[in-house]
Amino acid sequence: MNNKIKLAVAGSVLALSAGANAGIIIPAGDWTIDINGNVNAYANWTDVDKDEAITGSITQVTEDTNQEDRTQGINTGLLPSWLGFTGTTRQNDLDVSFTISFQPSVSENSFHGDGSNGVLGGGAVNESSLNRQTFVTFGDKSWGTIKLGKDLGIYASDAILNDMTLLGVGAGAANSGSGVNTTLGGIGTGYQYAAWKGQIAYTTPNMNGFQATVGILNPNSFPTYQQNFDIDANLNTITSSSVYQDRFGYEAKASYSFTGDVSGKVWVSGASYDITTVNDVSKTISAYDIGANVNYGNLGVTAYYYDGSGNGITALGLNGLDANDKKRDGDGGYLQATYVIPTGTKLGLAYGESNLDANGTDNASALIEKQERWTVAAYHPLTKHLNLVAEYNDVRNEAHNNAKNEYDTFSLGAILFF
Repeated sequence: MNNKIKLAVAGSVLALSAGANAGIIIPAGDWTIDINGNVNAYANWTDVDKDEAITGSITQVTEDTNQEDRTQGINTGLLPSWLGFTGTTRQNDLDVSFTISFQPSVSENSFHGDGSNGVLGGGAVNESSLNRQTFVTFGDKSWGTIKLGKDLGIYASDAILNDMTLLGVGAGAANSGSGVNTTLGGIGTGYQYAAWKGQIAYTTPNMNGFQATVGILNPNSFPTYQQNFDIDANLNTITSSSVYQDRFGYEAKASYSFTGDVSGKVWVSGASYDITTVNDVSKTISAYDIGANVNYGNLGVTAYYYDGSGNGITALGLNGLDANDKKRDGDGGYLQATYVIPTGTKLGLAYGESNLDANGTDNASALIEKQERWTVAAYHPLTKHLNLVAEYNDVRNEAHNNAKNEYDTFSLGAILFF
């Protein structure tokens, strides 16, 4: 994982000393190569308590075809195992870098119908290995940095980077069997997925803690045609109809970081996409968020809220339009508290929810209305680089017709950064 993500994870989730340093450094002529990443795996035990029919919810877990309501598996968590290569150099008064990363999974054991095993897949969530980062940056600390390529989206990125389940499992563990690369963490139960998107972005220099980023993003990097987009229980896209889009998406964020006895970060971000649906109707999907992470001594607290128009639930734009191209609005947020006890173990408690408003007949339908999650967790630094993780998640999904899907998952595992 590149240094930006390592620092964010380390600073706001576990304060891992491994994340504050570079990975394996190799001088190579004019370049310095940083090989970095993580490996993680978790044993998960899931018990389905209620299994009523709900549509449009990715976070739900259902009984199998034999009505078995308990399952277990050994899977990667929310953060995929990661192997990243970052090269940096200083040339012609410019700081230049490139990053290429791969995300292999411990979850994939199946073979595809075409005889392949999905190795080095292009980024679909059901592939055994992803390619989430391929980008170049150039700039100078005096005027900022320009990024071109594929990286984590701008809107909602701080929400996922401050989520303690990033180093654990969160929701969706039972859906992360042989066909799925990662679990969902707090995605869909507290925030929307920032996703990995093609982008051209500019980031200002750090001005006494204040920093801002603005970018244009691939307009087809999320479902912009909801009525012809669906996802099955294994998170496979099963129907889609792509159409040309009118403009790039716009995303931006601003943050202020502070240090001292009380340290932390406050941020806001937003996204706007003009889309054309398969019915040739033009719509604007938009969303914004605000969050804060504050640390005092051994205590850390994170508060986050998001809202939008046509932004849907779980992923930006997912279920954001009904069959008549009318917008469905979504909002939600999460509260999280962590505390480091004398053994060095960090204990965490979090609650998150995501909501989807109804349109007309949605009120009486099985369309998802609310997805919520309670998480209790412990993260113990066995070494400077290796952490043991124990996590309990209680996930509840409710439809507009009051149908319910509820389950809980207990997870044990470890994550190693290098």
